[in-house]
Amino acid sequence: MDERLGAVLEQMGRIVIDGSMGTALKEQGLRLDTRLWTAQCLIDRPELVETVHRNYFRAGADCGITDSYQASIPGLLESGYKRTQAEEIIARSVRVLKRARETWWQEEGRLQNRAFPLCLASVGPYGAYLADGSEYRGRYGVSQEALRTFHRRRIEILLSESPDLLLFETQPSLEEVLVETGIAEELGADYWVSFSCLDGAHLCDGTKIKTAAKALSKDHPHLVMIGVNCTAPKFIVPLIKALRAVTDLPAAAYPNSGAVYDPKTKTWTGDGSPEAFYGYALSFFEAGAMAVGGCCTTDERHIRQVTRARADYLREPRRILNQ
Repeated sequence: MDERLGAVLEQMGRIVIDGSMGTALKEQGLRLDTRLWTAQCLIDRPELVETVHRNYFRAGADCGITDSYQASIPGLLESGYKRTQAEEIIARSVRVLKRARETWWQEEGRLQNRAFPLCLASVGPYGAYLADGSEYRGRYGVSQEALRTFHRRRIEILLSESPDLLLFETQPSLEEVLVETGIAEELGADYWVSFSCLDGAHLCDGTKIKTAAKALSKDHPHLVMIGVNCTAPKFIVPLIKALRAVTDLPAAAYPNSGAVYDPKTKTWTGDGSPEAFYGYALSFFEAGAMAVGGCCTTDERHIRQVTRARADYLREPRRILNQ
């Protein structure tokens, strides 16, 4: 296991992941209806991105995820930025998170018996760049070489800012993950993979999650965590069980709040209340997840519920994995 990840797990027992950047920014009144989504705020209002990171640490998060999910070089070029500007924006995502972490640590964290949080450098899928809902399907009709070209330089830029881990997140396709992790292995970088799933057994492209986990369990020495995000909470427990059945890697889960997304209208409906999220989070810890947080439509209130669920779980652990 990665030394930094292991240290946080040892100190905290289980890891609390942060929540949605987009939801938190919208709650501050920002419009995110551009192709760059939250990356636009990284350009125009990086101080607000820093505030979101800091608020998640205050809510109990032991790791922060950089605002680089939608920040790709092709996407930034097509939005009118020069290559040097695009590379600077991607690098900035790591610096902003690390600045928020240091500020929080000096003001609060070091006095609270907390672990120094991890900085996870987010690498979103090719479908996020397309901005047409493709990240919920995972079938792009492009070659592996095109995927490799799309991802490699962004990964190099993120690594140049020394994050603790790469995070290949909201990944709908095993094929794409194998390309991304291949790059990370070539660069000798530790990483965490998180899939998006359509039900309790399959990735969004239809691959069985057990198949994906088995594929990554071989010849991927720098893989330190595997999990699921951007998925309905009701599917998480069976997905964690599936991962635990085929790999010894620690499992992570940071689903959506419980609200349901319509990619055509780009709107969310349904109950995604923080109160309901406590029960979800507790069940994920009970199922064997070593790290739990939130994705779309979650905010710091949801992360406070995850922090509460962790405390309750560690006080009286209950395992349902083999029931």
